[in-house]
Amino acid sequence: MTKIFLEVIVAPDYDDDALAVFSAKKNLRVIRAEIEPDNLTEMVSVDGGVLIQDRDNRLFSEWKVVTEKQPTEKEISEMVFGMTIALFVKSNAIVTVRDNVAVGIAGGQVNRVWPTEQALSRAKVLTDAGFPDENNAISKEPARVMISDAFFPFADCVEMAAKYGITAIIQPGGSMRDQESIDAANRLGIAMIFSGTRHFKH
Repeated sequence: MTKIFLEVIVAPDYDDDALAVFSAKKNLRVIRAEIEPDNLTEMVSVDGGVLIQDRDNRLFSEWKVVTEKQPTEKEISEMVFGMTIALFVKSNAIVTVRDNVAVGIAGGQVNRVWPTEQALSRAKVLTDAGFPDENNAISKEPARVMISDAFFPFADCVEMAAKYGITAIIQPGGSMRDQESIDAANRLGIAMIFSGTRHFKH
């Protein structure tokens, strides 16, 4: 945590050793907050009141590899990380991940294509500039994994992902045209997983 840019760290408590380390970071605010999390419900304000709903805290209801290509262990790790990010992005959410870093995030669009294009192109900007890999060496390797909080109604997003070097995709599945996306992934050598869960944050 001391190697990355942070302005605020909030936790229930800190030991003296941790505070000594954090105090060496300039302009870092360390906050002790004894807050009991409510993992069951959340409230959203609406005109004239509030909406109380179940909290979306389940990443997957299933884990089904639907393509000929199997995801690697690293791709699986990046899918889990990326889906955790996508859970908090406005639907339609697309997240691209490389080395457990979200290098492209887009959402809140009315269709699936626009956020896919935005997330992939944002990741490419970082790739073209080069940024540290796991070993702190400057790398221009593209993002490997793409996460979608909703199913693909057509194969176009899979085809777009392939052009940007994506090797694995996770999405909920559930479209009448799922097979078209599966066929495109098989043709392009991409592993695809169905999670069975749509987050649909609005």
